[in-house]
Amino acid sequence: MSMFRRHPAEPLEQATVPWLLACAVATTAPHVEHQPHWLMAIAGLALALRTGLWIARRRLPSRWLLSLLVVAGTVAIWFEYRTIFGRDAGVALLVLFMALKPLEMATRRDAMVLIMLGLFLLLTHYFYSQSIPTGIWLMAATTLETATMIRLFGGAQPPALIVRRAGMLLLQAVPFMLVLFLLFPRVNGPLWGLPQDAHSSRSGLPDTITPGSISDLVLNGNIAFRARFDGAPPPNASLYWRGPVMDDFDGRAWRPLRLANPSPPQVEVRSPPVDYEITLEAHQQRWLLALDAPVALPDGALLTARLQAFAREPVRQRARFRFSSAPDFRFGLDESRQMLNAALRLPRQGNEQARALADGWRRKHTTPDAIAAEALQLFRREAFIYTLQPPLLGDDSIDQFLFETRRGFCEHYASAFVFLMRAAGVPARIVAGYQGGETNPVDGYVVVRQSDAHAWAEIWTAERGWQRVDPTAAIAPSRVEEGIATALPAGEPLPVMARLDLDWLRQVRFRWEAINNRWNQWVLGYNPDRQRELLQDLGLGDIDWRGMTALLAALSGLILLAIVAWALWQRPRHDAAQRLWLNYCKRLAKAGIPRAPWEGPQDFADRVARERPEHAAAVRAAAEAYAAARYGPPDPQALALLAAATRWQAH
Repeated sequence: MSMFRRHPAEPLEQATVPWLLACAVATTAPHVEHQPHWLMAIAGLALALRTGLWIARRRLPSRWLLSLLVVAGTVAIWFEYRTIFGRDAGVALLVLFMALKPLEMATRRDAMVLIMLGLFLLLTHYFYSQSIPTGIWLMAATTLETATMIRLFGGAQPPALIVRRAGMLLLQAVPFMLVLFLLFPRVNGPLWGLPQDAHSSRSGLPDTITPGSISDLVLNGNIAFRARFDGAPPPNASLYWRGPVMDDFDGRAWRPLRLANPSPPQVEVRSPPVDYEITLEAHQQRWLLALDAPVALPDGALLTARLQAFAREPVRQRARFRFSSAPDFRFGLDESRQMLNAALRLPRQGNEQARALADGWRRKHTTPDAIAAEALQLFRREAFIYTLQPPLLGDDSIDQFLFETRRGFCEHYASAFVFLMRAAGVPARIVAGYQGGETNPVDGYVVVRQSDAHAWAEIWTAERGWQRVDPTAAIAPSRVEEGIATALPAGEPLPVMARLDLDWLRQVRFRWEAINNRWNQWVLGYNPDRQRELLQDLGLGDIDWRGMTALLAALSGLILLAIVAWALWQRPRHDAAQRLWLNYCKRLAKAGIPRAPWEGPQDFADRVARERPEHAAAVRAAAEAYAAARYGPPDPQALALLAAATRWQAH
């Protein structure tokens, strides 16, 4: 029954506590951006309390108190998320446990639990970010965790030596990591597969346009998507990235109108199409932001009656899509009566001045093009200002903008233009999306930011179908040709990355974004296609999963053999004195006089003198000769004496 006896846990060495607390901080601190502030405050206070108890050498809190804190923290997390399951709630529980575990950490077993919890918590950071800085932080934290484990079981050693050993252990794992990453069979899917709740927030274009909705987005310098063209990118003025189409107006907001069974459009291509690939950031919507006008879509995508590309599911994570678009096109010549009626609909009342102005144009001109030209001339002739800081508008927003404030952003001009066209009997609608982009000279990708968000108009004529009209170009043509930074008046707020007076910062940003893009494309985006390209470059051709598995096993075996050979080569080599002494000790052990591993030569000789006095003189002579030959200055005579002593003992 003794084999089932529970042995008492080994107490934790106090000198190891700072290492463990450092692990707790390194694994929990990055979650301050994602977890509730109250939880992170509790975690900080708990770790600070444990640090104070260690410094003061005070007793740890009772387990009853810790149990109460765990229950209270769990209840608070439930009230915060209304569940204790899922990504955010689950991570919150791990943070709580990591913060409270040090308060009961008194044994090695407790320390190992904390280290394992820390390693698991590190993985949760990838739920929120897979960026290069995140990877660097987690590698450093993993090194710290490994070093702490070495300190826990290896005893007191110089900290630099401990960290160096931890780094060497992790370096030995790098070849296996690379082989598994490159050769493990991949499955099709987004760049980073996460649970459905992994991206609960959304960013990007709104699905409803009101005064100020686009101008607020322009202040965001984050990347919306990247585009890589097979050839030279088209001119900036032709880069209209089509998003949601708004044709329903309630007097204040523009929204897409749901139509029953819309038929796909017939697109007449009038120029050679351009092929390109976009890497789209998560925006929680189905639209894909293809270049006007898409003629070839990625697998699984569809083209709506409004010429808008849609994915099957909302884009919840970064993903790549390949398109072919025709810059010069014509579509909608056979537009349905339902769609045209929707493009003429206005509220029954409101904005009477704009209605009267448009009615005068309708009586004056006989063609939609002439009416559109009249509206654009109005914007050019009058003192309209293109600005990110327009005044607030009331119920009659169109009248106020056209006849009073005359200050607005792209959504103001597009909204006013479409209203005037509809009031004049011309079918019109608003298109939201992005215009332009910035070519990164380092990697050649066209980078489109949230600050490139734009809204323009489309009008319909029987001769040409739907045609793009950008009222902003009449006010600020440089916005379309050169970008947002050149079109705004001096002093307007802009994202730092969009400012033209920080050329050095732009160069740094180009290089960083190119590096980050390579990370996204070849690490986060390492899918079956990328894997197939790499294997073909290596001369392996179209290898199936069986061959890939065999190759994976063979390379892993070779790496293991190489590491073992290197370890054997690096093992300590005994000099002549040590070899003679170890052989001497083996002979003594066979004679019934074993030496303990921790005994030095002098301690061993002293013990033999006490326990086996008949051998005391011989063992002491051999020990003194070994000490002189091993630790003294080079002396061939001492080595000869050691050899003679070992030979004498052998007989």
